[in-house]
Formats: sequence, C-alpha cells, structure tokens
Amino acid sequence: MTQTLDNQQGRNIEKVVLGERPLRAEELVAVARRGVPVELGENARKAVGASRDHVEVLARSDQSAYGVSTGFGALASTPIDVESRDALQLSLVRSHAAGSGHEVEAEVIRALMLLRLQTFTTGHTGVRLSTAERYQQLLNAQITPVVYEYGSLGCSGDLAPLAHCALAIVGEGRVRTAEGSLLDSGDALRNIGLAPYRLEAKEGLALINGTDGMLGMLVLALHDLTLLLRTADIAAAMSVEALLGTDRVFASELHTIRPHPGQQASAANLRELLAHSEIVASHRGQVCTVVQDAYSLRCAPQVAGAVRDTAAHAEAVARVELASAVDNPVVLDDGRVESNGNFHGAPLGYVLDFLAIAAADLASISERRTDRLLDPARSHGLPAFLGASPGLDSGLMIPQYTQAALVSEMKRLAHPASVDSIPSSAMQEDHVSMGWSAARKLRRAIDALTQVVAIEVMTAARALELRAPLKAAPATSAVVEAVRAEVPGAGADRWLSPEIESSVKLVRNGTVLAAAEEVVGSLV
Repeated sequence: MTQTLDNQQGRNIEKVVLGERPLRAEELVAVARRGVPVELGENARKAVGASRDHVEVLARSDQSAYGVSTGFGALASTPIDVESRDALQLSLVRSHAAGSGHEVEAEVIRALMLLRLQTFTTGHTGVRLSTAERYQQLLNAQITPVVYEYGSLGCSGDLAPLAHCALAIVGEGRVRTAEGSLLDSGDALRNIGLAPYRLEAKEGLALINGTDGMLGMLVLALHDLTLLLRTADIAAAMSVEALLGTDRVFASELHTIRPHPGQQASAANLRELLAHSEIVASHRGQVCTVVQDAYSLRCAPQVAGAVRDTAAHAEAVARVELASAVDNPVVLDDGRVESNGNFHGAPLGYVLDFLAIAAADLASISERRTDRLLDPARSHGLPAFLGASPGLDSGLMIPQYTQAALVSEMKRLAHPASVDSIPSSAMQEDHVSMGWSAARKLRRAIDALTQVVAIEVMTAARALELRAPLKAAPATSAVVEAVRAEVPGAGADRWLSPEIESSVKLVRNGTVLAAAEEVVGSLV
C-alpha cells in the first residue's frame, strides 16, 4: 500500500539496546525499515526477571488475578485451575489471531514487535526473559509474522495483530522471511535453529495487550512527515515564483506578530528558497500590479506551519507512549499485579486522526497552486495547461485531475476514526478507540500527500522553465535540474504516468529536498 520516504534521520544507528532508557523514534524507524539489530540491556534483563518472579508466585496461588487465574474479557469472572493456566495462554493467542484482509506491511509489523519487546523490558509485564529473547531473535533474523489489516479495535490493545505475532513464536501461523518468502512459522523457526516456544502463566496476555501497532504507525508517519513538510515548502516556493507571486508576505516581521513556531519555520524556508530569484525581482515595486496574491500562495506558511505544529503535538504524545508500559494487568514495583485501562488507544487515536486532517489540508493547498499554474486566466502569462501547443496539446491538464482525486480521497480519510466505538466482548469492552483504523488511514493519507506534492513539483518545474530568460532562484533552479534528470521538460503530449511516478520517487527518496538543501543548507 504505502512506500517509505528516505528521511536520513537515524541513518547512523547500527544497533538498538533496549531497557537502558526509553526507545527513541529514530531507533524504531531504523529497526522497522533497515533491519538494525536489537539487544537487551542488562537493566532490561534484571527488570524482566524481577517481574517474572512475582508472576510465578501468583500463578501457583489461589488468588484471583485477571488473565492469570481467570478467563479474559467477558470471561474475567471464570476461574482457571492451576494445572490449566499455561494452556490458557496458548488458547488466548490462538483464539485472538483472527485477523482478516490484506497483509500489513513488514515495517509496521517489525515496529509493532519492537514496541512489544520494549514494553517487556520495562519489567511491568511479567514475561520470562526467554520470551523477550524470542521476539529479539525473530526481529534480528528478520522473520516477520503475517498480520492482517482488520482485527484491532484499538482497545485491549491491538489484539488480533499482536496475536498473529505471538502465534509465530509458538510455531503456528505464517511468516515472511527477509527475502519475502511465505513460510509456516514452525519451518521458519527450524531454519534459524529454534523450536516452537511454550507459553506460561500470563505470557499470552502480555504478548497481545498493547497499543504497539498504532504507535508504530504513528512514529513511522511522523518520520515521513518531517521530509514531506520541507518538500512541500519547496513545492510552494516554486509555485509562488512561477506564478509571479511576492515574497514580501514571508518576511520575518510579519510572522513574528503571529508567532506560531511552525508558521515561522515554514516562512523562513520560503525566504531561503526564493532568495536571489530573478523572477521574483522582476515584478517588485511599482512594476507589480497585483495587490495581493491568492490565499494558496500568500497563506502557504500558515497552512504548512499549522501542520508542523500538529505534528509537534503528535510527537509529544509519541514520546510519552515510547516511554510507557502498556499491558493489563501490570506488575508494579512492589509486586502487586493490578488491572488497569492503559491499553486504551484514545491518546494515539486522536493524534492519528488529527494528522490525517492536517495532511489533507496540506494536500489541498498544494493542489490549488497546481491548478492555478495551469489556468491561463490566473497564471500571469503561462500557456494553458503548460502545453507546448495549447489546443493541440493538453499539457499537464490531467495530472491535476490525479491530484484532485488524491485530495478528495484524503478528505474522506480525514474523517476521524476515533469518534467511533463498537462495543465488543459481550459489552465488557464497551468503549474502544479505533486507533488502529486511524493509523491505517493515516498511512494511506501520507502516501497520497507524497503524490500530490510530487505533482506540484513536476508542474512548477515546467512553469519555471517557461519564465525564461528570467532565472529562478538558485535553490529552486537546483530542484528543476534534479527533476529534469529524470523527467522531460515541456514538449508535445506524451504518456505522463511514468513521469508522475518518477516525480513521486524524487520526493519519496529525498532527491528534491537534497537538491534545495545543497544550495541553502538545512531547511527547518
């Protein structure tokens, strides 16, 4: 479904050690996308061992403890005898591995498994050290359980996705190898010298009761947005320049009097990107007859800035979650095992939905600029649809249709999932977050935003060339040159899908951003 973006953050990470401090976002991305190996720190090993000691005592006692000596969900009042408590854990994993639909992307599953392992290392879940090591072994061998898209309500954790991961360590279900081959998990385990694993008291519950899927997808989305936001500023600068817009509205003193941090950052980028442009200079002062530019040009930093500030809020939520232990029940430091509601995905669901809204609006303003570039009534002298021979040639008319279709889809994806709740488990679980669903649609929205921004870059690059002999700014000229290395310029009509695909690739792999930053330094 989605493809990853090449944000260079965390590229120098060679391994990730868990349990010494909270997991960092860039470490998660390194493990999920690049297969960086994972180690368990000494503090993690001690914490896991200490919490397991408490569970062992409880598992042999007559004390009632949810998921240890009782059933689950609506069956929480059903006692389980001591001899059946280990079997209860395997039964739980099997019954909850009930996902359906398309396979989830490997990077999401790896992120999910890493986060579950991170929670084990907090010493609040009560799993054995060997259980934590089994997840470590699968991650490092790049054996990825097959997880399906539907099955999580985002409350009591991402139950079905996590259960499919747990199923893999007991030698059931299917997995993908590092090469992408589909195998029965028992065969995959034997290939790396491991036998199917036997779960003991509480472990099945600890393996499936977390918000790891939705958190993993949030972190990956935020990682991609850091690249996309800077690239969107580049696209905006190119369009402003090509449309003979003014750079005066990006002056720092205008943004100081409404000092949203994201807005100030975006305006600063636009100033840098448009510096020394002959095109912008050509219509300054008395020669300029346009009193005000359209909102899609003039308000670019306000919109892109608001997206930045939304992402900053989401990052703050993610940092808290990355430092959290999500399980039910949890083992407290004094040895008590207590039920709780920390598995509820509301904190994540809200920001996942919020980001989808922000991404849709950023795509919307990008599409409006593209449309303006193509309309001779509003483009200040550019040929209709930037065609070589308007009338005979349709130019870039239809890429804007593609943008419009993507933006329309993003608006539908912006409908919040977190306002929905369908009760489950015989009304025991009567309010759920739908955070997993919010995360899935955000991934689609990020992918669509990448395509929308790429089409604006492609369109604006052609428009800037049509302003010759006036020269574009050094930064935007560098971007045009990078685009031209892969995408032909103006000419007779031709098959455009490959050119759109190439433009998307240039945005996705960071080429567009790198070209601009080679001139102006790092954008913010």
